[in-house]
Amino acid sequence: MLRRQAAAVLGSMALVTSIASPSHADGGTGASGCASMRVCVEVDIPERPGNGGSTPHRLGAGGGSNGTSEPVVDGVSCAIRLLEPQPPAGSALWEGHAPGDGAIYVNPCVWQGPGTSNVDTLGKAFWSKDVPAPAVDPAVLAQRAVDSMLLAGPAIASPRADGRYTVGVPMWLWVSQSPTTWGPNTASASAGGITVTATARVSSVVWAMGDGSSVTCKSPGTPYTAARGMSPSPDCGHLYRTTSAGQPGGVYKGTATSTWSVDWAVTGGGRTGQLTEVRQSPFTVSVGEVQVVGQ
Repeated sequence: MLRRQAAAVLGSMALVTSIASPSHADGGTGASGCASMRVCVEVDIPERPGNGGSTPHRLGAGGGSNGTSEPVVDGVSCAIRLLEPQPPAGSALWEGHAPGDGAIYVNPCVWQGPGTSNVDTLGKAFWSKDVPAPAVDPAVLAQRAVDSMLLAGPAIASPRADGRYTVGVPMWLWVSQSPTTWGPNTASASAGGITVTATARVSSVVWAMGDGSSVTCKSPGTPYTAARGMSPSPDCGHLYRTTSAGQPGGVYKGTATSTWSVDWAVTGGGRTGQLTEVRQSPFTVSVGEVQVVGQ
């Protein structure tokens, strides 16, 4: 019987908007606390024991009669929360309002019948510009913005997978640059009236060369040209001293790991911060020896 009554309540609840707080009590219908509430919702609660039929009741966003901050009417308590994610513009839930005018909230109500521990959960979404939205952590929005960037590991241009290199000859290391592999990459995320913009850039690349050595480069590296001859790279290079012939597959297996530095800030001023992201790309390199042919 209790669950049938709760279902009747749910069926009677219509989509509602925030209305001005009344300055009078509601004639003993359980809305005496509504005068101090900023948001009141008209609902019908039919055939509740002791109610004598269908009577309008008010539910408010605060100041309940159960000794808590939650509103209570005839045993129904409601704690309003922001609907996440918010519906798209044009949704019927906006009731003709634009998303910037306010927000969509959910009023989950619980009917606790006297003398029973049974609980039925109800819920209804409504538009309001008066209900305060819960606090949003800008750092969480910053991470959401970073996740949308789809940052990737280094786009390795050298060493080439199909290249053949020589012991004792300087190897030039460099990567191709794009917003997702080197930066800068900028994105924003919004929630609860707050917008955070984040910008990510690669600050360094650590090359694990597969021969037990590593090289840390603060730049994407300089592309090699034939005019450079046997000279070493000016900013990012390595020299293999042993052949890769004894390695599995006859190649050195290495990795290039980029560290992304992310700066973020709340649009319009406020909090700022930094994040660090790490991405990795594998590579292989075949290193041989120069064969000297005798006369």
